[in-house]
Amino acid sequence: MPNYAVIALGGKQYRVREGERLLVDRLAHDEGASFQPRVLATGDDGGIADGGAVTATVEEHVLGRKVRVFTYKPKRNSRRSRGHRSRLSRVRIESITAG
Repeated sequence: MPNYAVIALGGKQYRVREGERLLVDRLAHDEGASFQPRVLATGDDGGIADGGAVTATVEEHVLGRKVRVFTYKPKRNSRRSRGHRSRLSRVRIESITAG
């Protein structure tokens, strides 16, 4: 039984273990929905193997922390304040099986 897996979600790669929770870019799945992300590799203390399966559940959709951006140009009275909050999904890794 593998200890960890490397999965691809939203163009990024994550090394995950069973029971782990992580924040990823917003997913199209509803809250409480289970899905199977693309598995790149699974591994344990002995080595790495290709393939396998991972089952994950979307716990909730959240907003990230507020990011403020302030720009100005000296001596020109030019000031601009912008900001955003990233849309994120909290995902729990339910199970990892070898391929």
